[in-house]
Amino acid sequence: MGNEAKTTANVGGGFRAIMEHYIYSGEKKHVMAGIVIIAVVFGAPWFLMNRGSKHQSHQDYMEKADKARSQRLSSSK
Repeated sequence: MGNEAKTTANVGGGFRAIMEHYIYSGEKKHVMAGIVIIAVVFGAPWFLMNRGSKHQSHQDYMEKADKARSQRLSSSK
């Protein structure tokens, strides 16, 4: 784009025309930008979901459930 002369096809092109140019051009910088955009779109929600407390293993969950069950049963006697 830089110093290139604009052709009549790109002059006055709307947002859709510009996006189609980037999507279908196949230039390395456009492909890399697309990969980055997709990584951000899918990576941001994944990061936000996983930033909380660490996930418990199944064994930790079973031990916690057994402890709660035994407390519940002992308190009902």
